[in-house]
Parts: sequence; C-alpha cells; structure tokens
Amino acid sequence: MSKTEIIASVSGGKDSTAMCLHFIEQGVEFKPVFMDTGWETAETYEYVRGYLPGVIGEITWLRAQVELPEELEIVAQHYESRLGHHSPMIRVCIKKGLFPSKMRRWCTESLKTKPMREYLAGLDFDPVDAVGIRAAESVSRSKMPEREWSDFFNCEIWRPLIRWSEQDVIDIHTRHGVRPNPGYLNGATRVGCWPCIYASKKELNHFSRDEERVSLLEDLEDTITALGRARIEARGEVPKHGRSGWFMNPAPKRDPETGKRSGAHWPIRKVLEWAKTKRGGKQFELFLPPERERGCMRWGLCDTGVEQ
Repeated sequence: MSKTEIIASVSGGKDSTAMCLHFIEQGVEFKPVFMDTGWETAETYEYVRGYLPGVIGEITWLRAQVELPEELEIVAQHYESRLGHHSPMIRVCIKKGLFPSKMRRWCTESLKTKPMREYLAGLDFDPVDAVGIRAAESVSRSKMPEREWSDFFNCEIWRPLIRWSEQDVIDIHTRHGVRPNPGYLNGATRVGCWPCIYASKKELNHFSRDEERVSLLEDLEDTITALGRARIEARGEVPKHGRSGWFMNPAPKRDPETGKRSGAHWPIRKVLEWAKTKRGGKQFELFLPPERERGCMRWGLCDTGVEQ
C-alpha cells in the first residue's frame, strides 16, 4: 500500500481505532477522518477530539452543512444550545419535519455518505477508504470482501480487519496502552448516534440513563410533530398519522384488510418503558438493521455491536 493514499474512517469505536493502530504497527501511512452527525454522545466527542489524536494523529472532521430559514434556524439553535454543540442531525430533522426511520433512512445518506463522497472527490490523489468492519459482527458482514470498488464513493473500499476477532481488537488496544471509548466501560455495546434508529432493547435501557438526552428527544418529538403537521396542512392535506417519534411502534398490529403493519410512532418514554419488558424474549425486531446492510454500518462510518 506504499503507493496509495489511505483515508481511515474513524467513528470513535473500538474497531476503527484498532484499524488505525494496525496501520501504525505496519508502518502504513493514513489520514483519519471522522464524520460528525452532531448526535453522538458527549463522551465520544471528548474521546475523538481530546484523546484519539494523541494516539493516531490529527483527525479531519467532516460535517454536513444544513441551511435553514430564519424561523427554523432559531429552533435549531435552541436545541443545539441544549446539546452544547452544532448538530446536523437535528437540523435535518427540523428541515424535513420528520425523523429518520427504517423506511426513510436519510440519516446515513445526508449526514455521512454524501459528505464523505464530497470529501473524497475533492482530494488531489486517488484514495482508498479503509473501514473497520469485522466479519464476526454479523452474517451479512461475514460475506463482505476485504476489498471492493464503490461506484458511489468512486474509490476502493478496504476492510483490513475483516477477519479479526473481538479479542484481536482488544489485544491491539492493550499492546499500545490505548483506552477504549469510555462508553464501552459504561455499558454501551455500540458507538454512534445516540440513540440510533436501530437500537436494541439493551441499548435503549442504557440510553434511558441519560435523562438529559431523553428529555431533549422528548421535546424534539413535539417540535417535529408540530412542524410536520404544519407542512402537511399548508399543502391543504390532512395528516395521516398522529405524533412523530424517533422510533416506530415496536410491536405493531397488522391491518386485517391489507395485512400491513401500522406506521404509528411511539413517544420516546413509552419506547423506553417497553424496552424494559422481556415478554417472548424478543428484541426490537423493527429497529434492527436488515440483513443486507448499507450506509454507515456497511461502510464503517459508525461502530456497531455484535448482532444477536
């Protein structure tokens, strides 16, 4: 790889950090890049901004630019003041008047893959995008090749850790005396959006302890509901659904005539209460990613736990 410029996608998670440490061990030059959604945990931002650069070198931060009209800019700044930082995620939610979902997963495209593609296209050399994905994480990832060409990114995607085990990841951290993202030590199974639309019950129970973020999301759901209804009514239409929410109804009933599941959302606190139940031993089936993964999970732009 001595003749190739490598861009290392960094999430703040254990696997992407291990990938960078692997490059350092092998004497491979690379440029770490972090995609900022504005929806990560405070501990992840502190880790990526304050700790990792001392380990893997200076990190380039990429962030989607989201312009809003003046009246919506005020709303966005209100929530950003509560977060303590700029948030493309909140801005796109406000701009669209809706949240990302399994059916409309615009979060990956708007906040991660498009900004990354623009960054790669602006380089004055032919890059290779290196991502920290491991086959052991899921069946779908076990089928991914170590290398493949991406027409979307117009470059080669390289997965140098594809055959690594989780123990390999832990071992390389240990060899270099590198501490993991504090989130893992506090009980998190993944590093990424807080919360992710594909959160499991275990992850949601962990999220429920962050009352400040839960309260913010609760209020944001009210705001997005009002913005969405106003937009629909302005078109002279009648809203088909009630309240907007970060999560769809996790246990929807099927319509007896169409056989389709209800598209209703649940407010975040109801979802968190539901996450405490163990009836049937089921996880959030609707929240888990499809077997054929795309976006941030496929391209290594966030860190995910092992799928059950």
